[in-house]
Amino acid sequence: MAAGRAIHQLLRKRPQFQSTALFLLRSYVCKQDQESVGSTAVKSLRALAFLGAGVSGILSLATLASADEAEHGLPCPIYPWPHKGILSSYDHASIRRGHQVYQQVCASCHSMSLISYRDLVGVAYTEEETKAMAAVVEVVDGPNDEGEMFTRPGKLSDRFPQPYPNEQAAIFANGGAYPPDLSIITKARHNGQNYVFALLTGYRDPPVGVLILDTSNARRDDDDGAESRP
Repeated sequence: MAAGRAIHQLLRKRPQFQSTALFLLRSYVCKQDQESVGSTAVKSLRALAFLGAGVSGILSLATLASADEAEHGLPCPIYPWPHKGILSSYDHASIRRGHQVYQQVCASCHSMSLISYRDLVGVAYTEEETKAMAAVVEVVDGPNDEGEMFTRPGKLSDRFPQPYPNEQAAIFANGGAYPPDLSIITKARHNGQNYVFALLTGYRDPPVGVLILDTSNARRDDDDGAESRP
């Protein structure tokens, strides 16, 4: 359950600023969202925002009862997301926290192949921070004048690195299952943002007498109560 517990612990962290940061930072992110409505980058930033929503005080708000049941398993709660208001936008700190969760836990198996580093500039990080982040990654480029491929430091125009060289390698490494790309995961799942948040915070110890394999984590909103995750 290492991955599940790590995600749960990261999302449960609360910074000293909660409601104040949410109010002060939403205007700039709103501008970026409006300029890129419908773009893949904005949809992906939504996923990062939902991954890190707990940072901005989401966990301290009351959970509303759900009137909508998911296709499988128990219904997801409906959370009072602060960015759902007419004049609201995504929280800067939540997007940063979501990116931290993705880098530390999710990126070892899941890709975000439609996201470039430049998509984070002015939304979650400064340009200097993003350039430094990209430069740590070695990118295969080429061919050069001699027809050979070479590696170079990453730059803003590069997309996030892939955890596996191809789909077959990903399936083999994950026991026959292909880890879904998370670029637009909130659009690809029923009940979108609520599903993602419930998935990441729904881990618990298995019931007494229930045997869970080492590569699985028990969750309360699955049909069989378990989900395969390294």
